[in-house]
Amino acid sequence: MNRIVILVVSILMTRNAVSQTPTFNGEVIDDNISIGYGLAAGDVDGDGKKDILLADKKEIVWYKNPGGKSGKWVRYVIAKDLTEQDNVCIAARDIDGDGKVEVAVGAQWNPSETKNNKLSGAVFYMNAPDDRTQLWEPVRLHHEVTIHRMQWVKKADDGFQLAVLPLHGEGNAGGVGAGVKLIIFDVPENRKGLWSYQLLETNMHMTHNLQPMEVPGRLLGLSVAGKEGVQVFLSGADGWAPSGNWMVADQGVGEIRTGSLGKNQLFTATIEPMHGTSLVVYSKDNRTVLTDKIKEGHALACGDFFGQGRDQVVMGWRNPNVIGETGVRIFVGSDTEGKKWQEYTLDEKIKIACEDLIASDLDGDGDLDVIASGRATHNVVVYWNQRKK
Repeated sequence: MNRIVILVVSILMTRNAVSQTPTFNGEVIDDNISIGYGLAAGDVDGDGKKDILLADKKEIVWYKNPGGKSGKWVRYVIAKDLTEQDNVCIAARDIDGDGKVEVAVGAQWNPSETKNNKLSGAVFYMNAPDDRTQLWEPVRLHHEVTIHRMQWVKKADDGFQLAVLPLHGEGNAGGVGAGVKLIIFDVPENRKGLWSYQLLETNMHMTHNLQPMEVPGRLLGLSVAGKEGVQVFLSGADGWAPSGNWMVADQGVGEIRTGSLGKNQLFTATIEPMHGTSLVVYSKDNRTVLTDKIKEGHALACGDFFGQGRDQVVMGWRNPNVIGETGVRIFVGSDTEGKKWQEYTLDEKIKIACEDLIASDLDGDGDLDVIASGRATHNVVVYWNQRKK
């Protein structure tokens, strides 16, 4: 009898977990973007609501949050035509505690040019005007060739640095040659002045993305994904340095995010290889392929969409797979080892060739929503989390 009771309870718990799977209502807030290279979210104008920021082909823009699931998202231009080539990435975070995000962007996207830094790569800090709906002033910072990704990184003293990652090393051809140099900027008191920086030799080739590994109150490190895998870098008294630890080795990785299985158990989610076909989760000694049916996977986020005390994985890809699909999917785990996952579609009615995505609580209800940008579909979509509490 006890075994039967235990079995029934187990089944009910499983059904309850599935019933809590969030449903999403998709809303297209812009159907006329060019590419949608990079997304960020944060309060731009200090009204207490998280806005959406986008690095598009020739413009950096932000969409003002109307304050819920109804209302029009108003689009404002931060900058246009920063360089001859495309914009490629954006980072937004409140680094000084004034309730408004600071913004940095990467531009002059020219990945085939690895020798001439006048023709490839650019980094700007965007100095905000008093009226943030007007154009912002670009402050040009040091750059390497093929700038590709960036993140604001929290320091131990509660300050911030800006980490900027190129795709290639200088003179690199086809992933062969010089290693990529990671740029770590210190934020000066006068942000329109000179920004000091550290060039960190990664000894990696064709690095694609990076992820600050943060827990409340401190930074654990910075993970960098690329051709050789995922390497961890640490910040110490003498600056940043390789830790010698590889989260993933001898396997090309394009996207990298970290998440929690609960009870202090962490996992790493990756898309493999670069612009790859597989979504993979690493937990303890396990490597679990969640799907291998995507083409050019290019977007990844981890977060607790359920309020369950453990994270789920959201992934997007931009090229049609073998059955002609592009889109965004969420994967829900059901075990403490990170080996069992169920796949769900966020919104079947909206077509999106996903270039980038992020998770953020846009309506202030305590649940994470998903924001995605579509390359071939030219759209920005908010997937509103409909979890019932």
